[in-house]
Amino acid sequence: MSAGDAEAMASGADRSEGMIMGAASKSAPGPNLSAQVLNTYVGKEITAICPHGFHDKTVNHCAHFVSHVMSLAVGVTCKSLSNKAVATIPGGCVKVHELFAKCAKVGLFADAPGEPVLVFVLGRNLVKLPTKSMTNVPKKHVGIHLDGTIWHYSNGKDKVVTATPEDFKKHYPGQVNEMYFGTFPSIAAPVSSK
Repeated sequence: MSAGDAEAMASGADRSEGMIMGAASKSAPGPNLSAQVLNTYVGKEITAICPHGFHDKTVNHCAHFVSHVMSLAVGVTCKSLSNKAVATIPGGCVKVHELFAKCAKVGLFADAPGEPVLVFVLGRNLVKLPTKSMTNVPKKHVGIHLDGTIWHYSNGKDKVVTATPEDFKKHYPGQVNEMYFGTFPSIAAPVSSK
């Protein structure tokens, strides 16, 4: 057993053959996802991103932000939770664990492919790669990783920020965190901020 396999077992991840779950699934970040597109969101509050008025500052908006960027109207959306929804515009998923389950492929972040991916951080032993599921706990976060930078919604700062993977892994101090990747669902289509 390699050191990586031992570490994966200790973290609750399955690193056996086929560890990257969903490998036969089709993923699609779209050729238009770039740092230029993602940087159009940096510094913006959710009020400038969500057209449906789902702007509650007591709610975690990391999945919400990612879903608007990538046009991911899956699971529970901001549109379904708002009384100000715009009929002609899709909503964005607001649940981190629902986004993870919809990813085409998932695995440990250290094994991420060399393409843009969703990146998730939460406590170790809270993800089951074979079923593409995670425990629905408050301390979980998601962003978009591209070329060594992660764009995510900082709820503490109430705006979109960037981080290195090293800093992103420290998002929840006081617990042992693990990072996972998810390739984009085939329906993903990046959209620049206005």
